[in-house]
Amino acid sequence: MSLSNITLTASVRQNLLSLQGTADLLATTQGRLATGKKVNGALDNPTNFFTAAGLDARASDISNLLDSIGNGVQVLQAADTGITSISKLVDTAKSIANQVLQQPSGYTSKANVQFTGASTAAGTAAASNLNAGALTGAVVTFTTKAGTAATITVGASYTAFNSTSKTATVNTLDQLNQALTDAGVGVTASFDAAAPTKLTFTSTNDASGQTITVGATATTPTAVDAVDISAAGSSGTFGSVTAAVKDTVSQAARASLVTQYNQIIDQITTTAQDASFNGINLLNGDSLKLVFNETGKSTSTISGVTFNPAGLGLSKLTAGTDFIDNFSTNNVLTSLNTASTTLRSQASAFGANLSIVQIRQNFNKNLINVLQTGSSALTLADTNEEAANSQALSTRQSIATSALSLANQSQQSVLQLLR
Repeated sequence: MSLSNITLTASVRQNLLSLQGTADLLATTQGRLATGKKVNGALDNPTNFFTAAGLDARASDISNLLDSIGNGVQVLQAADTGITSISKLVDTAKSIANQVLQQPSGYTSKANVQFTGASTAAGTAAASNLNAGALTGAVVTFTTKAGTAATITVGASYTAFNSTSKTATVNTLDQLNQALTDAGVGVTASFDAAAPTKLTFTSTNDASGQTITVGATATTPTAVDAVDISAAGSSGTFGSVTAAVKDTVSQAARASLVTQYNQIIDQITTTAQDASFNGINLLNGDSLKLVFNETGKSTSTISGVTFNPAGLGLSKLTAGTDFIDNFSTNNVLTSLNTASTTLRSQASAFGANLSIVQIRQNFNKNLINVLQTGSSALTLADTNEEAANSQALSTRQSIATSALSLANQSQQSVLQLLR
């Protein structure tokens, strides 16, 4: 039977509607208490629901980026760890090179050659006046692997060595040796008053193992530790070159240090190869790209470097060719010092990049918190308020039930009469 066919008094119907409304409100309040939210769907509050959904979606997208940013931090830390280890290996290589410098001379005698002036000018040369007799106007050129190191002319006036033109004019033996020193030529000149037509050029102690070659024209040597000496025009002639004589005991010790040095170079190679994280190695030429926001417009690309021995300007040495004297050893030390400078500079650059990435990582974490807080403010229910509402509605429901009972009493009185 249809409910509409049942006749209810106005007071009963009013109380029934009130009771139904209270029940609906109580269900809503209990739902909020159960979920903790005052907006559980678009029908509850469309504006708040969709705004909160957008905030939650963005927070989720940024949260997903935190994993890749965290990996980026580890990649940079792996590179920094690699640089630190390589720097220590370079320092160890320096100590080996310094041990070589402390070894006895690798040669019992040094290379030398005599130059005889060809001038017919009057007078006799002396250490205090080379521009006399056979040495008058002599022009001698010294050439190293890097090219012309110096062209020195014996003349009446003195002109110090010019590093641009690579020339000097000297009058005394001291001036000649000063010019050779300024030019970085590993030889010294000597003068014998008993043979005033001659100058003897001898390798210095540091370059005791160098090879001296002579010729009518300047020739560029192929070895680092070598010098070619030539005379211009009819300046004079050279005698036979007396080669340096090796000290076998010292050279054996130096060869042993070459082996130790090469082991360090091998370790630099493997350390650079192993400084990777998650397949990215910034010390092996890889690059790292990081994305900081959900649109992909905020990015940072960190370029890698190649820090194997070749990338650092280092290479393995050859026994009998390298570490044979202080000159060749100092060349190695120069390369090691340059490598150390390069490593320190790159460590600083990676450190700056790491700081930037960590700052952005912390920024994203804080931004996620802001977004989630904003979303919660739009959707979360005040549990204290809802609990109070629940109590009030329960009381109201009890009162409505009692009121409905009172509204039915008039009909119950009629029932009593019918009985």
